[in-house]
Amino acid sequence: METIWIIVIAVIAVILLITLLMSIKIVRQANAVLVERLGKYRKTLETGVHMVIPFIDRCSPRISLKEIVADFDPQSVITKDNVTMQIDTVVYIQVTDPKLYAYGVEHPMRAIENLTATTLRNIVGEMELDETLTSRDTVNVKMRAILDEATDPWGIKINRVELKNILPPRDIQDAMEKQMRAERERREQILKAEGEKKSSILVAEGEKQAQILRAEADKATKILQAEARKAELIAQAEGEQTAIELIKKADPSAQYLTLQGFEALKKLADGRATKIIVPSDIQNIAGLLASMTEVVKSEGAPQATTTVAKTTTTKKS
Repeated sequence: METIWIIVIAVIAVILLITLLMSIKIVRQANAVLVERLGKYRKTLETGVHMVIPFIDRCSPRISLKEIVADFDPQSVITKDNVTMQIDTVVYIQVTDPKLYAYGVEHPMRAIENLTATTLRNIVGEMELDETLTSRDTVNVKMRAILDEATDPWGIKINRVELKNILPPRDIQDAMEKQMRAERERREQILKAEGEKKSSILVAEGEKQAQILRAEADKATKILQAEARKAELIAQAEGEQTAIELIKKADPSAQYLTLQGFEALKKLADGRATKIIVPSDIQNIAGLLASMTEVVKSEGAPQATTTVAKTTTTKKS
């Protein structure tokens, strides 16, 4: 009998231990568990250790509260201008209420996929092809707002919606590539023409500036030459004036004037004249030169020499 009681007690202890273990429920971080008592919702178990009644309370599978990335298959969509294309979407989902998520809708992910497909067809059906390709952000915002509002009773929050790929028909893609190639060639020609235009303008401006600089340089050179010539003539005139004044002050004698007359005749002989008239009465040359003293004093030596030549020619005649 004692052995039987020992076996019974051991069995009861094992059953109690199993029951105790079954009554302890550990919920991990970012997870939630629903508890049903006799088929009715009892409570939601959050992160930590919880006690439940075995065989009476039933715990549901864990529900992840993390953000879920749902990549749905491409959907066939027709645009406003009757172009059929394939669009696949990526939806970022997060469970905010485990109770609504469990009891709100059957197969929540499938329901979200179908809702995404219908919403995408409605939005893209009101847009043309070009607008669809260039308005991804607009489509994303509209879809997120519609899906978030529709899934709110299911305890689901739509954080973000992205159009992953937009695939037009092959012939449309070829036409778009040709259009883009033509646009790039047009831009290239425009840029090339603008470059040539700017280059021509710069060359013309450079030539214009060079001509201006050359003209200014020639002008400055001529001004400097004129000023130099002017200074030379002034210096020469001042020298002649000084020489005349010195001759006046020296009161030149007849011998000096005679020598100056011979010098003048020598210069006449060295000139380019083909005929030279010399007075026959050369002995009276001194007297003639003496009569020109006043002319030398008043007009200078070069002018006197010229006068001598003219007077000699007159007397010979």
